[in-house]
Amino acid sequence: MTLKRIFLFFILTPIAVLFAASSLFGTLQEPQFQTRLELYQTNIALQAQAWQAADSQDDSSQAIREAILGDQPLESATEKYQETRQSVQTNLVKVQSQLAQLRSTDAIPTPPKPLPEVPPTIDTSRSDKVKQLEQSQQKMQKFLAELDLQLGILQAKQGKTDTAIKTWSELEQRLATDSQQSTVSTKETAAVLIGLWSNPPRLLPDAQQQIQNNLTGWFSSTALVQLYQLQQRQAALSEVQAAQQDAANQAVFKLAFIGTVPALTALVGVILLISLTAQRLIKGKESLLARNGDLLWTTPWDGETILQVFVVGFFFMGQVFVPALLLTLPIPRPVGDVRLQAVYVLISYILVAVGALLVMYFSIKRFFPLPRLWFKLQLRDNWFLWGLGGYCAALPIVVVVSLINQQLWQGQGGSNPLLQLALESQDFVALGIFYVTAAIAAPLFEEVLFRGFLLPSLTKYLPVWGSILASGLLFAIAHLSLSEVLPLTALGIVLGVVYTRSRNLLAPMLLHSLWNSGTLISLFLLGSGN
Repeated sequence: MTLKRIFLFFILTPIAVLFAASSLFGTLQEPQFQTRLELYQTNIALQAQAWQAADSQDDSSQAIREAILGDQPLESATEKYQETRQSVQTNLVKVQSQLAQLRSTDAIPTPPKPLPEVPPTIDTSRSDKVKQLEQSQQKMQKFLAELDLQLGILQAKQGKTDTAIKTWSELEQRLATDSQQSTVSTKETAAVLIGLWSNPPRLLPDAQQQIQNNLTGWFSSTALVQLYQLQQRQAALSEVQAAQQDAANQAVFKLAFIGTVPALTALVGVILLISLTAQRLIKGKESLLARNGDLLWTTPWDGETILQVFVVGFFFMGQVFVPALLLTLPIPRPVGDVRLQAVYVLISYILVAVGALLVMYFSIKRFFPLPRLWFKLQLRDNWFLWGLGGYCAALPIVVVVSLINQQLWQGQGGSNPLLQLALESQDFVALGIFYVTAAIAAPLFEEVLFRGFLLPSLTKYLPVWGSILASGLLFAIAHLSLSEVLPLTALGIVLGVVYTRSRNLLAPMLLHSLWNSGTLISLFLLGSGN
């Protein structure tokens, strides 16, 4: 065995596997992005409540309102917030328990020499674990405080004033010993809300500022309405109520778009899946779903080349070389400006993509010219129908898998940080750059690597269906987020089926681009209402 093979198989590959496993399980205590997403949608539904339509007595207007919001939007929102709060509280207890165990281990007296000392790497690992858990604990505690502020307003709005005051009072007590600025501000906001809904009310001097600083959307406007009514500030009250109406009109449109377009697409996808399955049962190997199903690629390289491309090209470029290179850039860290963040993400992604594709090129260059079907990109083909149809079919499949996945992870397991940035950024320039990264750069690079190279390469050792499953799983793992493994594997399998049936990389590229585009548009609409 050559030195190169020894280095690749016994040094680089184990490092890559250990890092991937560590990164995946490191997201175990991180909150899922889906939890925030659902709350954002709930908040938009709350804003839409103010939409009465000028003719609120009109039956069609009421029917539309109930179809979009349901018949009890406040009760539904309260239930959602209580579920989320319970999930966060449960996970917070788990994190605190783990922290206590690690700290109690640290407190055990060190045995006297000559017993060997614990290797420094283990101590460092434990220290990193404690630091990671402390960060998770802080995030959860902050999130819990936000939920309590908002949950109390929901309770007060339903006439459960005593329950609301109890919620805010318990929040004050919980934060009583914390002197961090953000915590102090949260406590002061809780005191403001208690005063607004007390009988008789108590108006604190900085009430308006605290509400505007610590509450957003429907929660902010609801608290301000209560304040202005008590202060008898009619002009300010009219202004807030007019803003509520404007926000409600926008919220109704957003909910209609977010609810209708994916639902119609999923319906088309279900019909398509049923039709293709029926055709497969009736026509067998002559059906569209079976097309090219057994047609193998001729793969001139072996597993060493596959490993080299992914370990050296994908892993070390993405996790070692490019991050080290970016550290040399003269930019402030952490990156605060959202446009700078967007440019940073795009540049780093392009560098990783270029590096990985160059490693792939030089790894397979000696096999040029490649056999037929490799990296096929052909405009004069039915790739568009395969890509569009694949997107419609993927939607119901991934939604069902995501629902199961949500129950499995209970709001934990981490998420792609790009999604959170896109959700919270309302800067059009930044969103445009995020779009280029997610909907153009990612489909081009990831489809060439995972469907263009990996899937066909695996057919040397596995049947086509096995290669589709394996490449889909590796595609999901490469995103390094535990909670996304199942949904992304499902998406990766659909991408693999579309590619093997169409034998044209443009088809999965289109599917991938449509998927990421739909996600970003939904995030923008949800974020703009919060």
